[in-house]
Amino acid sequence: MEISDLLAPEAVIQSLKTHGKKQLLHDLAARAAQLTGLPERRILETLIERERLGSTGMGQGIAIPHGRLSGLPRILGLFARLESPIAFDAIDDQPVDLVFLLLTPEDAGADHLKALALVSRTLRSQLTCEKLRAARRAEVLYALLTEPTNGHQQAA
Repeated sequence: MEISDLLAPEAVIQSLKTHGKKQLLHDLAARAAQLTGLPERRILETLIERERLGSTGMGQGIAIPHGRLSGLPRILGLFARLESPIAFDAIDDQPVDLVFLLLTPEDAGADHLKALALVSRTLRSQLTCEKLRAARRAEVLYALLTEPTNGHQQAA
């Protein structure tokens, strides 16, 4: 599994203007609904339900909101670089500006965890995150996220 299996070029937002965690989840759910055809409200409820278990803000300005959805045909990734960092209740209490939404089919099983681990490994690279923060075009963000040098193309 590679990031390019999860993320399509049209699922990259180069500069998302949002004013808080709740609005961010709304914005992401709306975009995911456009990409999947699933109801925005159901996607949002899934994300909020997961956040209630504990914040998906993993520290160093990164959040990976995620959830499982019935009726989703395949794993969907959506990446957004925020125009301005926002409070996200991250584990290090730092604001978030890089967000990778991950939605998986309800019956994805181990693939859900594999996808989550892959995204986490990719965004744990400080160099990758610096490049993502410096990029000004969605195509560049997509290329950075999917390039083999991110260390996520290891043998299975």
